[in-house]
Amino acid sequence: MKAFNLGLLALSSILLTACATMVKPSYVSPTQYQAMNCAQISAEFDRIQQYINNGVQPAKRTGVGVGLGLGGGWGRGGWGFGPSVSVNLGQSSNTKNSELSQLYGQQEALSQAAQFKNCPYIPKRQVVK
Repeated sequence: MKAFNLGLLALSSILLTACATMVKPSYVSPTQYQAMNCAQISAEFDRIQQYINNGVQPAKRTGVGVGLGLGGGWGRGGWGFGPSVSVNLGQSSNTKNSELSQLYGQQEALSQAAQFKNCPYIPKRQVVK
């Protein structure tokens, strides 16, 4: 009985992990590709697929923040309140999954644009399971 419960727990965790790691495409409007012809749509789809196959490296963004506030405490002149200014420098980066989600959304939009233009070849994203 204990082995059965342990096996059931292991199977459940594998299934939950597999479902949680699947990246879903974000919405990208196909109208942004309406000026492209069928060959350009296919080339753009292939370029995105090549980028995905080579490994996605999301770009890092840096930012600066300035904050104003009211501070208080014990200083040379005794207790008191006064203004405080803080400056924060930081770096933020997109996650690999958010970048993949955006790329998958672009591929789906390109497929929809190709279908709308009645292209002879409609590229389809390969779904990895």
